[in-house]
Parts: sequence; C-alpha cells; structure tokens
Amino acid sequence: MTEPSQEYVQSLGRGLAVIRSFDATHPRRTLSEVAKATDLTRATARRFLLTLAELGYVGTDGSVFWLTPRVLELGYAYLSSLTLPEVAGPHLESLAEQVHESTSVSILDGPDVVYVARVPVSRIMTVSINIGTRFPAYATSMGRVMLAGLSDEALAHYLSTVTLEPLTGQTLIDATGLRAELTKVRADGYSLVDQELEEGLRSMAAPIRDHTGSVVAAVNISTQSARYSTATVRKDLIPPLLAVAEAISSDLSRIQGRI
Repeated sequence: MTEPSQEYVQSLGRGLAVIRSFDATHPRRTLSEVAKATDLTRATARRFLLTLAELGYVGTDGSVFWLTPRVLELGYAYLSSLTLPEVAGPHLESLAEQVHESTSVSILDGPDVVYVARVPVSRIMTVSINIGTRFPAYATSMGRVMLAGLSDEALAHYLSTVTLEPLTGQTLIDATGLRAELTKVRADGYSLVDQELEEGLRSMAAPIRDHTGSVVAAVNISTQSARYSTATVRKDLIPPLLAVAEAISSDLSRIQGRI
C-alpha cells in the first residue's frame, strides 16, 4: 500500500471509509461493527458517525446506524446517468423500512400504470406484482395522482376513451365521479384508494415531479385495509409518503440540472 501524499486529509479519508463500511450486505451496523470494518477506535468511529448523522447522511436509533438517501448528494455526477428506478430505489427501501409496508413507483403508459420499482414487505395481493406489472390507472392510487397531473385536454381525452370496469364492488366507474375525485387529488396532493383494485387492499400515492414541476411518476404505499383506519392512514402513512415523493422529485430535479 502506497503512503499518503502530504496533501492527504486523514479525517476526510476516515469519514469516507465510514460511509463505505455500509453496503448491501451490511446496510445497518453497530458502532463496534463500524469501528472494526474501518480499523478505527470506537471513539473515533463514534465521532464520525455522529457527525454524519448531524449532517443527515446517517440515521440511527441510538444503537444501530444506517445510511440515509442523502448520501446520494455526494454523487450527482454519477446519478445524472441513472434511471428513475435507480434513483427511487433507496427512497423506497427507506420508506418501506419506516412504515413496514410495501412501496412502489410507477409511470403512466396509456390507460395503465406500469410498475418500474418496488420494495415488497409482505404479500397482500392475490396478483403478484413485479416490475412491468400493469393495472388500470383509474382504479389505483398511483394512477389517480398521475391522471390528476394531466392537462385538462389530456384528461378529457382519457375520460372519453377509457372503459371504466368494476374490478371490485368498490370501484369508481362513473366518469363524472372520477373527474371529481381527480380534482380532489389535485387539491390534496395525494390519492387514497380503498379496495377499488382488489378487495382488502388499500393504497395511497403521491406524485413524483420533474424539474419543470410536471408529474412524471408516482410513489405509493400499499397495505391491507383491515390494518389501519382511514384516520390512521392519514396520520401515520401519508406524511412519510409525501416526504419520500418530495425527496425523489428533488433528486430528479437535481439530476436534470435544477439545484
């Protein structure tokens, strides 16, 4: 191993070593594990971890540490080449870990939503969801936030051409009622769909926007309807969902040159 040059900043090198000690195999580490992985004393590793935590790059519950999506700020030159699923992935994992529910990102393709990223926590649907899975936009929370983001002309075209079929007894299949619901989604900034795609499934979604403010995708949380009341969903699940939607949108904006 070559000797560091005189310009080498040891503290910076150690801080980066602490960040690199987390990986796919070790996404969460204790202080002792970080110290061992970086060949630092516990006291030194603790100072770096707490500094990174104060800067927002590391999260902790007091005993275990993990990287936050903010570390992405350290590599936006690289991120500029990433796709939406790659950018959204760390945020979805963080959200799923926080709420203990499955999270997904989809885009609008014609009359359907298409899943482009997903972090499943438990199997709550009879239909398996994979990357590329399609569902009719009108019956999904992600579909509705993206439909609500369409121009008036594009939405009018959608409503005049789509066939609204009942997927469950709860599915909204009235075009006038759907338009009113989309107006509400625009005002609220999120969509909550209860058992319209599948019995027992409740989902909520928020829009992902690009640097122009246009809705380009949606992020959602899906759960069993029996697990939460509507009031609990709005209190415990909607706020972190909105925060992640904003974080993904911010990443996309920075990638597109809007800092």
